[in-house]
Amino acid sequence: MDSLNHLFARTGMLSRIDVKMIRRMAAGWVRGRFCYRHPNDMKPVANEMLYGYFTHYAIGIGLALAFVVGWALVVGGPISPLWALAYGVATTAASWFLVYPSMGLGMFGWQSPDGIRAPLSSLANHLCYAVGIAVAVAVI
Repeated sequence: MDSLNHLFARTGMLSRIDVKMIRRMAAGWVRGRFCYRHPNDMKPVANEMLYGYFTHYAIGIGLALAFVVGWALVVGGPISPLWALAYGVATTAASWFLVYPSMGLGMFGWQSPDGIRAPLSSLANHLCYAVGIAVAVAVI
């Protein structure tokens, strides 16, 4: 997901995943601050890149594990790659309705300087994530 994002962001087709902002947001959440008026209100934190990637991957792994465990508890049996794909794409809602507003970018990230690329980038990134989950459950 991140590698493809980096490639497409270099062409200008997508917005780049900003792990520094993810870390700043997570640091705010740890301190009890869940919403910012503007992204500039989020203060830089030490080792942003390292902790940003850690936070980003921990969330992704956590969401994938939640899907696998939820499937086992509710449905049982082998996991459908199509449902895994749908779940992965559905995680886009977290960016649109939780992450972007929390960072001060509004619903769907409409207030981002990237305009329409922000929500479309999130959808494209989560589609790649969805494919990864679907392939993983198909192989396992």
